[in-house]
Amino acid sequence: MQTKFTWRIVAALFALVLAASACGSDSSSDDSASGGTSSGTSETDSGSDNDTEVTLAASGGDLLNEVIARDTLNCGVSGSAVAFSELQPDGSMQGFDADFCRVVAAAIFGDATKVNFVSLTAAERFTAVQTGDIDVLMRNTTWTQSRDTDVGMDFGPTTYYDGQQLLARAGDGFNGQSQIADIDGAVVCTNAGTTTEKNIADAAAEAGVAITLNTYEDFDMVTNNFIAEACDIITTDGSALVGRKAKQQPADQEWVIFPATPISKEPLGPTYGQNDSAFADVVNWAVYATVIADEKGVTAANASEMKLMGDTETIRLLGGEGELQTAMGLPADAFYQVITQVGNYDEIYTRNLGPVGLSRVGSSNASWNDGGLIYAPPAR
Repeated sequence: MQTKFTWRIVAALFALVLAASACGSDSSSDDSASGGTSSGTSETDSGSDNDTEVTLAASGGDLLNEVIARDTLNCGVSGSAVAFSELQPDGSMQGFDADFCRVVAAAIFGDATKVNFVSLTAAERFTAVQTGDIDVLMRNTTWTQSRDTDVGMDFGPTTYYDGQQLLARAGDGFNGQSQIADIDGAVVCTNAGTTTEKNIADAAAEAGVAITLNTYEDFDMVTNNFIAEACDIITTDGSALVGRKAKQQPADQEWVIFPATPISKEPLGPTYGQNDSAFADVVNWAVYATVIADEKGVTAANASEMKLMGDTETIRLLGGEGELQTAMGLPADAFYQVITQVGNYDEIYTRNLGPVGLSRVGSSNASWNDGGLIYAPPAR
């Protein structure tokens, strides 16, 4: 089991570090729900208590064996990020990030349903990783230098390349070609405690325009204030704006997203505690397996056939001759289970992000074979 210790003095320092670093695009889409969890098989109380002590998980532990013994993966998500992780009326969690939680569970247990989804706000997410309340964070979280160092996170492969944009009403004179220089005098709303807040302030200053910046606890509040016309513009990651436009745009309005080139880089992917390479390897290669399968044309429907008839790398990846999964502490067919139960990268992307209008074609999220940035090391 993972060793834990209580360190009262460090807890206070740690809280200060988190307060400073919770700015960050969560990525800023930060469509956050308040605490609470759901699982495909059960629900448990994920809310943290109000004790003044913070129990920090020791670095360099054996998290993989702890997760295996627990027989459940605790995966942190937003819970209200449109198309990425949304809590459904039946208690299930759906979305792109939620499916990558299932990818990891399928690799470890051979069962994609063995996930306890923990809904977290931007302010809660890093504490949840550091204290061991969650094993991995799949909460549209941006990989940044400060988070990789001062905050004490490690990051896995980027699953979605995003960037910050703005959303406004066409009736207010904005269009898809609008620029930051066009927002002078506007009331701009976004999430508190994310890089989004700093990015838009910096962009406005650099463009020489004055804005009124209002921030809210979560993006539901941001969007509701925009609908109520308390905000002229809202800003967060482009993917989140596309989702909000698809689901919440009133019939009598046209919402527009701009500028065409985002004002920031927001590489999103799995995040976990530092210095536990065995667990990190499992998370990373479970994600890479979905990418390689996509490159090789391996789908949930044909994985059984490709395990026998595919090329050498495909057979190895799916648990055939030369497989490398057992050396990682996983079943030989770990990645076969990932693909058959959850799908390859394109299947996961298309199922969750396609319905809100996010296409891979021509984007950074296209395969490297198609001019994008989605790429995996070889499975050999």
